[in-house]
Amino acid sequence: MHIELLQWLILAAAAVIVGVSKTGLPGLGILAVTLVALVLPARQSTGTILPMLIAGDICAVGYYHLHASWRHILRLAPWAVAGVLLGTVALGRLGDAQIRPLIGGIVLTLVAGNVWLSQQPQLRDRISQFYVLAAAIGILAGFTTMVSNAAGPIMVIYFLAMGLPKNGFLGTSAWYFFLLNFFKVPFSVALGLITLPSLTLNAMLLPLILIGAWLGVRFAKRLPEKAFALVAELLAAAAAVKLLIW
Repeated sequence: MHIELLQWLILAAAAVIVGVSKTGLPGLGILAVTLVALVLPARQSTGTILPMLIAGDICAVGYYHLHASWRHILRLAPWAVAGVLLGTVALGRLGDAQIRPLIGGIVLTLVAGNVWLSQQPQLRDRISQFYVLAAAIGILAGFTTMVSNAAGPIMVIYFLAMGLPKNGFLGTSAWYFFLLNFFKVPFSVALGLITLPSLTLNAMLLPLILIGAWLGVRFAKRLPEKAFALVAELLAAAAAVKLLIW
């Protein structure tokens, strides 16, 4: 694939952002997805960004693996698998013009709900036991990540609503997205989204993803718990607005 200098710079920025989002600023990853989509056609961008996200997931798992809440991961997993299968069937039949506003509206609704929950500590403790909510979020995230790699903001708000601390949030998110993104690989290959040229491009961008992951860890260490939750929530809301207007 022929890529101009400016396009290389955009892809380089996307690679760094992937690393930062996975290890320090969850919710920022949607910006990387958008940047890659600016350079490559829709199908190519989907196949290119997935291995980049997995590389970032590996960095995050390596650093935060001891902090994961497997109770949340296992509760979400089967529903996320169902969502990926639904997304595989829908891929190519639904356009971004229909999917993006829907996702954006859902994320903004979740943000508003989480803000309200923050004022209801007793209800927040009880909502973590609602299996119907976990099922709905799991299916939605699986479908969204398969179709447009835009499940990050959804899971940011869900994990915040579960009251996970900063490291627990990052560890749970790391394992969840690593397993989910890895599960998507065979479907992406079968659909022709991941190809040898796209993997070659991924290999060239890998060092920048690693640099971004290092920066993300350092940023997360300096960010207090409350500030971390606020930043994650604001980034998720910004991503939702972007999905609604773009």
